[in-house]
Amino acid sequence: MTTHYKTRGFVFKKSDVNESDRNFSVFTEDYGRLDIYAKAIRKSVSKLRSGMDSFFISDIEFIQGKKRKTLTDAQAVEKFCNLPQTPQKFRLANAMASLLDDFIKGQQKDRDIFNLINETFFELNNYALDSKPYTLIYYYFLWNFLSLLGYGPQVEKCAHCSVKLDPYNLYFSNKSGGVICKKCLNHNEQAVKINSDAVKLIRLILKKDWQIIFKLKIEPACQNLFQEISNNYCSYNSLKNN
Repeated sequence: MTTHYKTRGFVFKKSDVNESDRNFSVFTEDYGRLDIYAKAIRKSVSKLRSGMDSFFISDIEFIQGKKRKTLTDAQAVEKFCNLPQTPQKFRLANAMASLLDDFIKGQQKDRDIFNLINETFFELNNYALDSKPYTLIYYYFLWNFLSLLGYGPQVEKCAHCSVKLDPYNLYFSNKSGGVICKKCLNHNEQAVKINSDAVKLIRLILKKDWQIIFKLKIEPACQNLFQEISNNYCSYNSLKNN
């Protein structure tokens, strides 16, 4: 007898197969990442068509075959309809989906990651904000996602020697996993000078206070530095992960 499995999941990747089929990558509440085959879903008469697509949160049902999981039912719970209508939102949604695809390879349950996805995509979909907060939503996801994976940065004390940080002599080291003091530069030749405002921004993001984050006034130079540090740290840990 074939066993049917049910769960709720977020669709973060899809690819077409043959003339009418499609593969989906879904991060689920109960199983973590699942790669699921949907037969004939691209046909206009498919009963699965309305319940499964990119950036949907859906209640899904599937069976496990010898070589793959096959979708048998899908009911959309949240479609995040505003994302495709706003180019910048859609671009950031795809960037977050790429993080999921890059870092999560196997099937491992993690409700905290699922909740972070739900929370962040809700904010991105529903808030009518200017370009700065949109970008901050992406970096909110990036830093908290990395932290849940075990790559959380040390930003309260020196990541190398654990001494109290001097706000006027701060450096960010991918190797040490966070902010280091000036004395530890000899052990971290690739470290980058960072200012206290950028460090405070990372701290606030990790505290998950949306109200404060949306009210922040960030100077362009600080924002550029923060984004550079964030992207480099993400790339560094992606190489370690793969």
